[in-house]
Amino acid sequence: MADAPRRADAVWQGTLGQGSGEVSLATSGAAGPLPVTWASRTERSNGKTSPEELLAAAHASCYCMALSSDLGDAGTPPEKLEVSATVTFKEIEGGWKTGSSHITVKGTVPGIDEAAFKKAAEGARDGCPISGALNGNVEISVEATLA
Repeated sequence: MADAPRRADAVWQGTLGQGSGEVSLATSGAAGPLPVTWASRTERSNGKTSPEELLAAAHASCYCMALSSDLGDAGTPPEKLEVSATVTFKEIEGGWKTGSSHITVKGTVPGIDEAAFKKAAEGARDGCPISGALNGNVEISVEATLA
């Protein structure tokens, strides 16, 4: 399999506090331009996105794929996985940091019990490539329930 580069483009105008920008998913064209501001990162989103929200979307979708793959490989493919990722941006020691990503997953998986599902969910946390990119920099947690 060949490399699969993906590109997003951003434009910013003005100062950090008073300025604004836009981000677009350039490779696919699937979204954008999406408005971004400093306030949408640190206060209320007010219809604008943030790098952390985009990271949460990437983490949730990547995690779904990793867990689906792991469950399928174990002979218990999922009927449905519902995943939310909540990425926290917080002020630490006078600076700002993406501090955590909390994944909540609810699965409909025939032929598996709660303990096996939770074990698979924890394993997918470590097998998800976005988790790998965050590992060591962002605290990652998983909360899993079987439907």
